[in-house]
Amino acid sequence: MTEKEFIEEVKKLGIEVTDGELNLLDNFYNLLIEWNQKINLTRITEKKEVYLKHFYDSLTIIKIVDLNNASTLCDVGTGAGFPGIVLKIFYPHLKITLIDSLQKRVNYLNGIIKIMKLDNIKAIHIRGEEHKEKYDIVTSRAVANIEKLTKYTMHLLNNNGQMIAMKGDIDKELTPEVERKLLKKYKIIKIEKFLLPIENSQRSLIKLENK
Repeated sequence: MTEKEFIEEVKKLGIEVTDGELNLLDNFYNLLIEWNQKINLTRITEKKEVYLKHFYDSLTIIKIVDLNNASTLCDVGTGAGFPGIVLKIFYPHLKITLIDSLQKRVNYLNGIIKIMKLDNIKAIHIRGEEHKEKYDIVTSRAVANIEKLTKYTMHLLNNNGQMIAMKGDIDKELTPEVERKLLKKYKIIKIEKFLLPIENSQRSLIKLENK
């Protein structure tokens, strides 16, 4: 995905990309590649691939939730900062907490947050199930199967909070048995399935709430 293709596809999501946002993404990409030589952050390093599989993919969350109506967001198992850092660039009003269980990645995240001069975003070294704060939106991208993921995330939702799981092909995970288990504790509000542009790989978004 070229920068031009990124702009066009993101426009279809309802976002007009500004020059400032493009500059931040370019900065983020360069920092990601620089740090990736020191610690293992991502196997995807080609710029076109990063723009498609990390940057664009992170923004697809807005297919299922309006982030303009949220104030706080927690990205559980953020890894290299996806979707959290990308969401901060495009939704600067959000107060974002990035959670990761590896201290090296947390150091990287806080380092680039400082370099990029991003406000109201921090990375902390903790496991999702151990974290105690509450948020409007909790999200997690390609971290664990949906059954395990709910154990790491659902307690982090405030009274009206929503959990958005960002997945590949959810049908492989969300079997009838797993769905029955989840529905005992949680409400499955919506499942959005779509194909990633250009390469047409399967993606799924699952919106859940506590009962």
